[in-house]
Amino acid sequence: MEIIHIPENSRFQTTVDGVTAHVSYKIADGGLDIRHTIVPEEIGGRGIASALVKAAYDYARSQGLKCVATCRYAAIWLERHPEYSGEKSSDWCKDGSCAL
Repeated sequence: MEIIHIPENSRFQTTVDGVTAHVSYKIADGGLDIRHTIVPEEIGGRGIASALVKAAYDYARSQGLKCVATCRYAAIWLERHPEYSGEKSSDWCKDGSCAL
């Protein structure tokens, strides 16, 4: 799977079977905050979301940025990958949703 970074749109994306999935992010306060992870249902269940989030956080680390999550999926991903030393954003809600 080829993941493309489109910095002018603040997103990483891939196209699988003609369907595009992406993560969108915001860079602020020294961190890359994944705001949304979108994988259409017809290509779900293939590890695409995980690959997109990893690509975004690998980029963040290469740029000296903290790994931050507003997106629920990205927050769970960070919990499963403590080596990324990630944190939830100030937009994260305690009930497990986000304020977006």
